[in-house]
Amino acid sequence: MRGLQSASLSSFLSNSLRDPLFILESGEVYRNPTEVKMSQIVMPCHANHCGELSVGQLLKWMDSTACLSAERHAGSPCITASVDDIHFEHTIGVGQVVNIKAKVNRAFTSSMEVGITVSCEDLFSSCQWNVCNAFATFVARRTEEGKVQLKQVIPRTQTEQMEYSIAAERRRMRLTHAEIITDLLSSNTAQLECQEYQGAVSAERTRVESVELVLPPHANHQVSTFGGQIMAWMENVATIAACRLCNAHPTLRTIDMFHFRGPSHIGDRLVLKAIVNNAFKHSMEVGVCAEAYQGAGALRHINSAFMTFEVLDKDRKPRTLPRIRPEPVDGKRRYQEAIARKKIRLDRKYIISCKQTEVPLSVPWDISNQMYLSYNNVSALKMMAARSNWMLSSEKNKVSLYTLEENQILCFKVETHVTVPAEQAFHLLSDLRRRHEWDRHYQKCDVIIQADEDDTIYRVATPCVSKGGKGQDFILLASRRKPCDSRDPYLIALRSVTLPTHPATEDYTRGEVLCAGFSIWEESNAVTKISYYNQATPGVLPYISNDIAGLSSSFYGTFHSCNKYLEENRDSLVVLPPSDL
Repeated sequence: MRGLQSASLSSFLSNSLRDPLFILESGEVYRNPTEVKMSQIVMPCHANHCGELSVGQLLKWMDSTACLSAERHAGSPCITASVDDIHFEHTIGVGQVVNIKAKVNRAFTSSMEVGITVSCEDLFSSCQWNVCNAFATFVARRTEEGKVQLKQVIPRTQTEQMEYSIAAERRRMRLTHAEIITDLLSSNTAQLECQEYQGAVSAERTRVESVELVLPPHANHQVSTFGGQIMAWMENVATIAACRLCNAHPTLRTIDMFHFRGPSHIGDRLVLKAIVNNAFKHSMEVGVCAEAYQGAGALRHINSAFMTFEVLDKDRKPRTLPRIRPEPVDGKRRYQEAIARKKIRLDRKYIISCKQTEVPLSVPWDISNQMYLSYNNVSALKMMAARSNWMLSSEKNKVSLYTLEENQILCFKVETHVTVPAEQAFHLLSDLRRRHEWDRHYQKCDVIIQADEDDTIYRVATPCVSKGGKGQDFILLASRRKPCDSRDPYLIALRSVTLPTHPATEDYTRGEVLCAGFSIWEESNAVTKISYYNQATPGVLPYISNDIAGLSSSFYGTFHSCNKYLEENRDSLVVLPPSDL
């Protein structure tokens, strides 16, 4: 049953990306005004020794397309600030067509997120397949009038609404990207120690340094070096470093986040340095940095990145790689950081990826994957809330019950209005310890871990729903989010996690929640709309099946009690759970 539910989540997420055609009042088919498309046929000059498109060339095309989309929205010149992690699913051969589509998902003050989709097309078979997806952040450059204030993106379709909503969560992750590595290194020192391997290759053997002169063809219309060009040069030296370890031609699989720390211009000399930081059984991490100088000037740090390579055999299977022997001090630091980044990459792939066919309902929680679990928790709730095909099942006492059934997934939504300020409702509903005051399904609730201000792990005990049976308990991660701007709701997202300190017991059946939570919208100063969502896993289904079938009205009573609880406490001070940090 777990496998079925996990596969169902994957189907649910992928289906949420499919929009019917959106027809404008004029009768024309809607197209996002920021959308830019680029199609390129791969010529031999774009290819590597294997006749496959160079990743560096692909990065240049992706950056150009995304920049045009950003500038179309901003109405002013834009520069690349960062590019999120990229995982390349397939290679692209000579003669095939690369289709790149970019559009602005959300604009903040002077920065915006641009979503990039890359697919490949075989002209002879008409087959198409996905190559990679990426999210880039662009910043509008200052004008003579000063700093640019970007106009808001208006999402029109279900997919646009979902991307708009989750963009705020991705931005949150970018801002804490460096902290995650620092925390992991400080908390897992023993697991990151260097190991001695017989026949290991000295990391110094893989060191590469190259210099490039920035010429007009390398610059954009603002005479700054293309971000994509810098990424292409970085990919080139990283590939050479990887070749020196394995004496073979490697395949680039993943690029960790690019973050541009400063611009470079025509006439700059770019010094590019790369070295293999660590080699694992079937993959290696190469660290690469770009620095710029002009004349006798000092070096300026432009960019750093970490690229993961594999070496494929004739059957396209990853080969076993030689181990690395790091140099003292800096080499050992890079070696340890590579282990930490590998763990983070696995966490991201395991927790965040939409390909969740093998992910269990409950994911193990620890401090190093907290950010990704929190992101997944909130994003899954936002995706569910963005669906437009909810069906009204029944309505009673100003409480509406909606259902959504698709591909063997049953989701439900309960919606009501209260005369309580949205922020107060958010604070009152955030503390699950008080939920028993209005929800009879919550028998007992204890705080296990207060991870930070926004993430708390609770143990919830619920009563038995059948005679002679046992009650259920849940280990729930509750992730709170305040609005990023006036068009966002307050969110309280819930999902199950596992903790070694709290295994299942004989007294309770361990239940699991895949996706649930509250979306709280401020409709006016006095009126708040509250929507509760739940994806019905086997552990939750017994509590709500009678309501959905129309055989019971317990849910209406529960949310009528919720309304009463909120209104009685509308002026009370909220006490947050104590911190364990």
